[in-house]
Amino acid sequence: MSAAAGTLAPRGGAGRLSAYLTLTKPEITFNVVMTALVGFLVAARGAGAVHSRLLFDTLLGTALVAAAASALNQLVERDLDAVMRRTIRRPLPAGRLTPAESLVFAAVLGVAGTVWLAFLATPLASALAAATALSYLLVYTPLKRLTSLSTVVGAVPGAIPPMIGWAAARGRLDPGAYVLFLILFFWQMPHFLALATLYRRDYARAGFQVLPVVDPDGASTARQSVLYTLALLVVSLMPTFLHLAGPVYFFGALALGLAFTWYGVRLAIAPQSPAHASRLFRASLLYLPALCVLMALG
Repeated sequence: MSAAAGTLAPRGGAGRLSAYLTLTKPEITFNVVMTALVGFLVAARGAGAVHSRLLFDTLLGTALVAAAASALNQLVERDLDAVMRRTIRRPLPAGRLTPAESLVFAAVLGVAGTVWLAFLATPLASALAAATALSYLLVYTPLKRLTSLSTVVGAVPGAIPPMIGWAAARGRLDPGAYVLFLILFFWQMPHFLALATLYRRDYARAGFQVLPVVDPDGASTARQSVLYTLALLVVSLMPTFLHLAGPVYFFGALALGLAFTWYGVRLAIAPQSPAHASRLFRASLLYLPALCVLMALG
């Protein structure tokens, strides 16, 4: 551990608790739980009832597995995090936790979450959660240093959480579950491309071959962002046609999709503009919870 890192390491119990919490990437875990909640509510509404205890068990198990995956990701990438300004203060590169502590913590969370889902939700929900974590760690994580297509690959496990909720509520996967998967899949692409554009130098320093790093003028990144927002606009309207949501959702999703696409178009007009990339990223952060609320309300 470097001397600088050592000075960042809090020794008190509150500091260690904060370090473990940071290891779980709370923002990402929250998004995973939120989308699993939407999947559960939409599926349960179609089945005629929402069982509160089953919902609680589903969200808790999902949160545990998501937190474990985030912790293991930081364990695997701790040396890369140490060279990126955005991540250098994470618990492992900052020396606030040891790799052994992080591994034990993640293993306990991961096992607890998958077992919890298997016995208190459904085996299918547990299997989907395990597949999400494993594909994120064993496929997406190593691919980030090999190809820009890793973002597309990584969007697959990132889009599974609503299917976990659906599988818990119904015990099976219906067409609606795949529509929710596609919505989250297409949302992730402009969201991450905008983020990677803002932190292009950081990703390049770590050797990540994300599209904004291998696309110096940003033109391809911006074009793909527009295409994904357009695909998202179309797919986001499908729940109405599958009778999973009503007209309020339809027009709300249409308005949100058009606004999101507009921010993508603005980036395409000026692909090297950090301001437009930042606006697209912020729009993505507003879009997802707003759409989830509309869908949950039906």
